[in-house]
Amino acid sequence: MKFAHLALAATALATFSSAAQADTVILTADAMVDVKRGTLVDDPVVTIVDGVIESVATGQAPQVEGAEYIDLAGKTILPGLIDMHVHLTSDSDMHGYRRLAISDERATITGVVNAQTTLMAGFTTVRNVGAGSFGDVALRDAINEGDIPGPRMFVSGPPIGITGGHCSDNNLLPPEYEAVGENVADGPWAARAAVRKNRKFGVDVIKTCSTGGVLSKGTKVGAPQYTVEELTALTEEAHSHGLKVASHAHGSEGIVNALKAGVDTIEHASFIDDEGIRLAKANGAYLSMDVYVTEFILGEGEAAGILPESLDKERIVGQTQRDNFRKAHEAGVKMVLGTDAGVYPHGDNARQLSRMVQFGMTSAEALRAATANAADALGQTGNVGIIAPQASADIIAVSGNPLADISLLEGVEFVMKSGEVYKSE
Repeated sequence: MKFAHLALAATALATFSSAAQADTVILTADAMVDVKRGTLVDDPVVTIVDGVIESVATGQAPQVEGAEYIDLAGKTILPGLIDMHVHLTSDSDMHGYRRLAISDERATITGVVNAQTTLMAGFTTVRNVGAGSFGDVALRDAINEGDIPGPRMFVSGPPIGITGGHCSDNNLLPPEYEAVGENVADGPWAARAAVRKNRKFGVDVIKTCSTGGVLSKGTKVGAPQYTVEELTALTEEAHSHGLKVASHAHGSEGIVNALKAGVDTIEHASFIDDEGIRLAKANGAYLSMDVYVTEFILGEGEAAGILPESLDKERIVGQTQRDNFRKAHEAGVKMVLGTDAGVYPHGDNARQLSRMVQFGMTSAEALRAATANAADALGQTGNVGIIAPQASADIIAVSGNPLADISLLEGVEFVMKSGEVYKSE
C-alpha cells in the first residue's frame, strides 16, 4: 500500500511538472458569447494549454506559475469565425477578361496576402472552394507549417464541372485558343476520375457545379449542369474517400439534382423551391447563401471588370436569393455563413452577418451559422467554432455585445488562432 501511494504521488508530480512546462495561457474578458445557447456569459476565464482550450470557467483567474495572462477588459470574446465559401487566390478587382492576365503562380501569391487579411478580420477557419493548379492546397500547407499567417483552411483545389460550364472551364476565349479548364469532366466515370485526381493532390473537399453561374461567361444562371447520374457518381466517389461535396447551384432544378445525389452543402441556392427545401431538410444538407455579395457586384462590379452579362444576371439573382434565404430559414433548413469573398474584397467577410440578420435571422442564429453550424458542416464539431474544452483556442474579441449589434464583428479587435495572438488592439 505504501508503495502504491508513492507511485501515485510520483505520477501526480510528473503530471504537474509536465503542465508547468507546457505553454499555458489564461485569458479573461468581461463577457463571452455562448454561441450554442445564444447568451452572454459574464467574467469568462479560458485556460489554454499548447494551443488547445483546457477549461472554461467564470470568476477569478487561477494563479498558475509560468502562465501567460491576457486580460481583455471591456471586451466580449467569442469563437473565431468560419467562412464556408471563399476564394483566397482571387481578388475583387480582377474579374472578367482581366482574369486572363493572372497566372496560377501569381494567384497563389495573392492568396498569401488575402489569407492574412482574412485572419485579421476574425475568420480563423475558411473553406476555399475553387483555386487553379491546387494553389489553395499549397496555401493551406504553408499556413499549417507556420510559414505564413492565415486561417485554418479546408480546400477544394480546382472545381469539377462540365464542358462550357461554370466550374473549371474557360469560356472567355474563342475556340481557336482551345482554352479548356483543368478539371472539366463529362460523364459519370470522368467525374469519378476528377474526384480521384483532386484527392490524390491533397484536397479536403470536392467542389462541383450543378447549375450555371453569375460570373461565368455564356452560362445561364439557373440552368442545370450535370445530370443526377453524373452528380451521384461524383458524390459517391467523394464520400468513399471521406470527402464532403459542395455544389454551386443557383437554379431550382440543379439544386434538387445535387440534393438527390447526396451533396453536403448547396452554395448560393438562389432559386431554391419547396422541393429543394424539403430535400435539404430531409438530407440534413446545409445552405451557404451569400446574401451580401450582390451589393458589391451591382455597386462596384463594373469598375472591377465584371462583364455586362454578369451584371444582368446578378440583377435577376440578388433579391430572389434574399427572399429565398428568409424562406429557407423560416422552414428550418440548416445554414452556414458563406460569403464568396474574392468576388468582393477579402476582410469584409463579416458584413454578411448583418445581412443574414436583415433577412430573417437573429444575431444568435447568424453567429451559429458562422461558428458551430459551419464546424458541423466541415466535420469539425468540437474542434473549431466553439469555446470549450478540447477545442482549438480560436478566439476573437470585440468591444460591446455582438448579440445586440452583430455589425460589431466588422471591426474585430483581438484575434487568437490555436493559442497564438495575431491581433490585439
